[in-house]
Amino acid sequence: MVESPKRILVTGGAGYIGSHTCVELLEAGLDVVVVDNLSNSSAVALDRIAEITGRRATFIEADLLDTETLDRAFREHQPESVIHFAGCKAVGESVRKPLKYFRNNVAGTVSLLEAMNRNDIRTLVFSSSCTVYGRPETLPLTEDAPLRTTNPYGASKLMVENLLRELAATASGWSISILRYFNPVGAHPSGRIGEDPTGVPENLLPYITQVAVGRRDYLRVWGDCYATVDGTGVRDYIHVCDVARGHLDALRALAAEPGLITHNLGTGRGHSVLQVVQAFEAATGVEIPYRIEAARPGDIAENYADPSRAERELGWKARLGIEAMCADAWRWQRANPKGYR
Repeated sequence: MVESPKRILVTGGAGYIGSHTCVELLEAGLDVVVVDNLSNSSAVALDRIAEITGRRATFIEADLLDTETLDRAFREHQPESVIHFAGCKAVGESVRKPLKYFRNNVAGTVSLLEAMNRNDIRTLVFSSSCTVYGRPETLPLTEDAPLRTTNPYGASKLMVENLLRELAATASGWSISILRYFNPVGAHPSGRIGEDPTGVPENLLPYITQVAVGRRDYLRVWGDCYATVDGTGVRDYIHVCDVARGHLDALRALAAEPGLITHNLGTGRGHSVLQVVQAFEAATGVEIPYRIEAARPGDIAENYADPSRAERELGWKARLGIEAMCADAWRWQRANPKGYR
């Protein structure tokens, strides 16, 4: 029987999903080494992780294109596997700044893979996205649905997925999990770590919580002319703690049966923007004013997952509903009105 890894290197581990995953790993008794350039994250999150778990991750401040520091991290800490979060993640920004996304998300991943290969570490869990499905032909989306993208962010994720598939097919010894997240939201129930975007939020729930806490006057709703229940975009929102658990389950699956695996992480249910607003108001008692604005380039009307493969093959299933997502996000924002700053 193959043993599960004991030490994990986590790129982007000070970020939103990365920090919650570090909590899961540390609470499972694993040692964690975080590599993060802090461009869209905070070292304070690492202190909060230690506060929650009673254990501290080793932290290395570095960019993935810094090959010398990457090699040193692998040599000195000798992780047995890598979870790769580091990268840019906003659809709207990617349309405005596509080269930034290809450099950080694609070139950064190539640099990481080269460092892993040089140091004989070939087990990877990759943070992908449902954006690789583009505009879906049918719903819910299974992992076998056609892959195509509508924006540079999704294109960068699909480029990396294709690279990983080629690597697994042509180079021996690689074990790779591709996890396609739908829309992670919420925060750790302690309220100590959560989503802290730099500048104006590109994603829905942090925008809502910033309105609720008084940092913004109203929510901007991007479009109300989609063919959905109320005209606003529908997404499969999933609690970030459920997403975090999926990475531990993926590592265990790779340890039991090495190879290339791909799974959706979603709830299997979609909520519109206005339904999320209503759920937030119901969960918190806080009214959220909003204004309808023009739809954003690259956005799609609706998507949600078929997560049954992850349940069948990983033993993973989303446990937390939209009420918990909203309540936990508000607990985080209310206790940290300016995020980690």
